[in-house]
Amino acid sequence: MRSTTSRSARARALLVSAAVVAVSLLQGCMLFSKPPADLDYSRTRTSEARRYKATIRPEGDSIPKGKLQRWTLHLETANGTPVDLCSVTVDGGMPQHGHGLPTKPRVTRRLGNGDHLVEGMKFNMGGWWVVKFRVASAVAGADSVVFNVKL
Repeated sequence: MRSTTSRSARARALLVSAAVVAVSLLQGCMLFSKPPADLDYSRTRTSEARRYKATIRPEGDSIPKGKLQRWTLHLETANGTPVDLCSVTVDGGMPQHGHGLPTKPRVTRRLGNGDHLVEGMKFNMGGWWVVKFRVASAVAGADSVVFNVKL
């Protein structure tokens, strides 16, 4: 009697384990599926609440894999006035892989006329990345702008 109960418990445990593995594999397949077909990869975007217009200009104009890079972030208000005095934070990652950027990029210098130097950008693999800038200024308030990047 005891061995039958033991076998039954092991069979249930094996079945539960198999179900967990199957669900994990299905989730993994969804993570690594193709990105949405309608992604906008433009380098000029309007912020989420439409307070800012932002443009990214990677140094050398290309975005290489595995190399530290510098970008210029150009910021304007919705009516086209350059934004110099503001705070900017940078975040991002690969939505399909569930991880962030491998570095902690940050704005290191105001260049004037709405341009800000962003240092420490790095993408360690090909695929779809998002880069999010959170901007706050006394002129236009706080808002975020998100760029899709494809390597």
